[in-house]
Amino acid sequence: MPDAIFRYFPSLSCLQKERISLLQPLYLKWNCMINVISRKDMDNFFIHHVLHSLSIAKIISFKSGTRILDVGSGGGLPGMPLAIMFPESKFTLLDSVGKKTRVISAIADELDLENVITVRKRAEDEDGKYDFITGRAVTQFNQFVKLTTKNILRNSNNTLKNGIIYLKGGEMKEELAPLMDKITVWNIKEFFNEQFFETKKIIYLPL
Repeated sequence: MPDAIFRYFPSLSCLQKERISLLQPLYLKWNCMINVISRKDMDNFFIHHVLHSLSIAKIISFKSGTRILDVGSGGGLPGMPLAIMFPESKFTLLDSVGKKTRVISAIADELDLENVITVRKRAEDEDGKYDFITGRAVTQFNQFVKLTTKNILRNSNNTLKNGIIYLKGGEMKEELAPLMDKITVWNIKEFFNEQFFETKKIIYLPL
């Protein structure tokens, strides 16, 4: 049930609540045909996937017209929940695996999310420009930075400067060490009480 999400985000509109509630049955339907999320994890879908994605909304409220590229989107995460949260922003969900982009495109259509487009492409081949790049445990953070920095627009309009917002968990001191003087890290457990978030982090690197 999405009750935890509604508790942490009490100002959601009725349409946003409806779309969030529909995510699990839609993913269950499509996951039976094409496995985009671990099936053993579907019981924890709202916490492990939707709420995790929406942790980004705790550090920034994207302004209208903001362009976000979700790289290695896989099952549409974190891009799809964020697109529900910020309907006036534009989300491009990119993945190199065609069956995954077909699934997330179908789910976006069923939710009538007009602010979502899906692209089947490798990150290194994407040449579009965006305000923010998001990703969730796609690869090592420094590798993700090398792949995506070229896609960031220079002029910023949000409370955070344009840059990369990345979700990852576990011990990351060594991985982040080369960029420690440039990044900001939030522990998601500061926002959400669930045990799942104990080691999960948001990493932000401005352009």
